[in-house]
Amino acid sequence: MGPIREALSAVPPALLADLKNRHTEPDRRYHDWTHIEALLGHLENAAPRIENTQAVLYAILFHDAVYDPRASDNEQRSAELLVQTATFLKRDTLTLAKRLIDATDGHALPGDLTGTALEDCGHFLDMDLGILGASEERFAIYEEQIRFEYRHVTPADYRIGRARVLRHFADRDRLYFTAWGQDRFEAAARTNLARSLAALEG
Repeated sequence: MGPIREALSAVPPALLADLKNRHTEPDRRYHDWTHIEALLGHLENAAPRIENTQAVLYAILFHDAVYDPRASDNEQRSAELLVQTATFLKRDTLTLAKRLIDATDGHALPGDLTGTALEDCGHFLDMDLGILGASEERFAIYEEQIRFEYRHVTPADYRIGRARVLRHFADRDRLYFTAWGQDRFEAAARTNLARSLAALEG
């Protein structure tokens, strides 16, 4: 068992059960527990580069704990749930975990973080966007899963909205904030985004 799986085994069972239950909600297809497992795998791989692994672990576990495709405050509500629930964490760890979740709203590095906290945030955000650098086949499934989650949106509006989201990432000079993320995901993500945008905007 790796260090991250050991840390996961120390999460209070009732808390972990509640989080897993939240990720079975019927509106979820991509943002389910499979997504959490994928990020835990990334954290296991990147663990030597992370300073506060517990903060990143709890950010992973909670960052999509509240997920309503029709809402615009999922990140804020997920961060609030973390603060209300994980009161057993050290204050600095809980504060950083909350900031990491906050940063998923827009997927940009917070200006108030520095040093290893900023590095940890960069790695966390890169893990969360790792799906963009998946294989062509997995990325196609991901796109279908996101479309299901937004099935309440008309096809025309979805094409516009989805293109706007993907264009936001494609227009960045660098998709990923860390060398770890760039090495693993950047090239494939550029290809996936270009292909998807061509279909959406064509």
